[in-house]
Amino acid sequence: MDAQRALLDELMGSARNLTEEERRGYKEVSWDDKEVCGFYMVRFCPHDLFVNTRSDLGPCPKIHDPKLKESFENSPRHDAYVPKFEAELSQFCEKLVMDLDRRVKRGRERLNQEVELPPPPPLTAEKSEQLSVLEEKIKNLLEQVESLGEAGKVDEAEALMRKVETLNTEKAILTQPQNEKVLLLQEKKMALCEVCGSFLVANDAAERTQSHVAGKQHVGYGMVRDFINEYKTAKEKAIEEERLAREKELEERRKQKEKDNDRKRRSDSSDREKYRDKDRDRERDRYRDRDSDRERSREYEVRGNRDRGRGVDSRLRNGKNGSRDRYRNRSRSRSPIRHNYRRS
Repeated sequence: MDAQRALLDELMGSARNLTEEERRGYKEVSWDDKEVCGFYMVRFCPHDLFVNTRSDLGPCPKIHDPKLKESFENSPRHDAYVPKFEAELSQFCEKLVMDLDRRVKRGRERLNQEVELPPPPPLTAEKSEQLSVLEEKIKNLLEQVESLGEAGKVDEAEALMRKVETLNTEKAILTQPQNEKVLLLQEKKMALCEVCGSFLVANDAAERTQSHVAGKQHVGYGMVRDFINEYKTAKEKAIEEERLAREKELEERRKQKEKDNDRKRRSDSSDREKYRDKDRDRERDRYRDRDSDRERSREYEVRGNRDRGRGVDSRLRNGKNGSRDRYRNRSRSRSPIRHNYRRS
């Protein structure tokens, strides 16, 4: 029937049997609703651990539903909500353990107090007289045993010693009630359970000790303490892993920065070399241009000098030719044939 009901709930919903009016105010509960117990979803609910014990927390005010728990475990958001629920459960359990440790501390202080035995009540007059008579007899018999021993009468001395032992037994009977009371107080010495804070009888029978260890209160607080230790260990491990990852990331950044700086230095060095080469090239070009200019200037000067020399020569030649031509012209002008007269 339960399996069929679960199948119908899965197919038709848990509100399949509600009327129209009931369905109007009905709300389908999901595992992430505030009304659902997150402690029960992720691990255990402390309210379920101490039922009908001295540490009973009462019923949990939130919903415990195995179907919702199964839905939570199959949900894609399961891993995202587990840390949140575990942190809340850890806080609740730590509060329980803090209250328990205070009770354990108070109980330990009570046990550490010295138990003062009550003063022995005075013996009655009759018992006091009997005790005095017994002590006197024991004293006389011991003197006789000593005398017989010196005389070498061993058998008689042993017989008297047996009488002394009998008288000592009678003497112990007179004080026996007080001795039993002291023995009872010693046997009933209490001990304290460090796990659940319960008082136990020291040196108790193994069956009763085992019964206590298997009890709800002891098992419940054991689960609570184990969960707290497990959660703290996991948290410390996560913090350590995060620290190592952060250090690794910083180390990788540092190495990358060093590589970038080396690359930048090499780039700057190459750039400087390029700039130096360019400067040298420019300087070389400047010197080359300057030399070219000088060569050009020299060529211009040589050419100018040559041209000037040629001009002087041409003027000189022109001057000579001119004078020669003038001379010729004068000669021609004085010739009689040219001027149509003859010399007589």
